[in-house]
Amino acid sequence: MSQSYPELIDDLNAAIGRLRAGAPGPMKAFGSLAREALAPGQLDVKTKELLAIGIAIATRCDGCIGFHVKAAIRAGASREEVLETVSMAIYMGAGPSMIYAAETLRAFDELAPSGEG
Repeated sequence: MSQSYPELIDDLNAAIGRLRAGAPGPMKAFGSLAREALAPGQLDVKTKELLAIGIAIATRCDGCIGFHVKAAIRAGASREEVLETVSMAIYMGAGPSMIYAAETLRAFDELAPSGEG
């Protein structure tokens, strides 16, 4: 990514504004979903934003990373908390790959004609 995150967020906010104008119903529904998901409950907003950062990393969404890091900072997240979140995202990126690799071999063994493999 060559663009700075402040610039990326500004560019995305402008694009999202145009999307809101063109598709107001779905965008209003998405906004409602976001407000409900982020409402404090058993988890506080900071924790929810840290979760969103981990998911943004896993889904490789630059804009999501920018928006949720900014929101996590606003919610009081420290650099150390973000580093722990990033560490979990790195770990989980590798772990699921290992699980799916094992499942892939199991699928091959179950689906291949006897004697292949």
